[in-house]
Amino acid sequence: MMLCKSNFPRQIHAIQSSDDGKQSFSPPADQFRPLQSVFRRRLLTGVGAASLLAVGANFGGATSFLLSFSPETARSLKLDALYPIGGYSRYIDTNEGFEFVYPENWLGDQTLLYRAAGKAERSLDPPPLGDDGGGGRRRRNVNEPAVAFGPPGSTGELNVSVIVSPVPIDFSIDAFGGAEEVGEAIVRTITGSGKRTDVKGTLIGSSLREDSMRNVKYYEIEFGVESPNFQRHNVAVCCARKRRLFTLNAQAPESVWPQFKSQFYTIAHSFSLV
Repeated sequence: MMLCKSNFPRQIHAIQSSDDGKQSFSPPADQFRPLQSVFRRRLLTGVGAASLLAVGANFGGATSFLLSFSPETARSLKLDALYPIGGYSRYIDTNEGFEFVYPENWLGDQTLLYRAAGKAERSLDPPPLGDDGGGGRRRRNVNEPAVAFGPPGSTGELNVSVIVSPVPIDFSIDAFGGAEEVGEAIVRTITGSGKRTDVKGTLIGSSLREDSMRNVKYYEIEFGVESPNFQRHNVAVCCARKRRLFTLNAQAPESVWPQFKSQFYTIAHSFSLV
């Protein structure tokens, strides 16, 4: 067999002499067959790398689309804290120890975000002279939400928030009774136990959800609040652990409640302590 190099760069043809002196050329397909596996590996590697890049960056919602094929598995892995799954994103507060999902297009309360950023910035400053341990810093009010989310451009009438309040060491929600009694107690608290005659609260429904692994009871309460100035529909979740009372509350004007009903139930069912 002889190898003849043509005038064209990087082209090599194999020529084989037969017994009759005639020359025959190997078909181009045979010449390039050994390279097919190489090209295939490079192509798959390139496509795989591009896919990983798209998934990692969620280009065009690619990651959310892929995760939607197995939403329960993705949620169990907390991947919705990174990418929306099924229209919801997950918020995890590792400091206070709770989590829940909210509609992916809702935004964090800007006031709380700015306050959290300022708190983080102040934590880098050296303590002032004569600091008695309190640091002279403003502490969060017990009734101030730890976090809040709402639709873009909303006025606060439609939102979900979580309040974490300190409670006595012997505090127990069970002391109020069952889910219905807890719901009635919450409604009485919101309406001022009848002191505000212009505000009326109505318990719509209540249920108990238990987490035996963490030994936590979640009381899910649905109620309405009405006054001459507003009508609101609320879905709340209450639970207690380690001398802290956690209260998630999702509220909406009664006029738009049917539109957000399903989302509110999803938010409430997702709330849990971590």
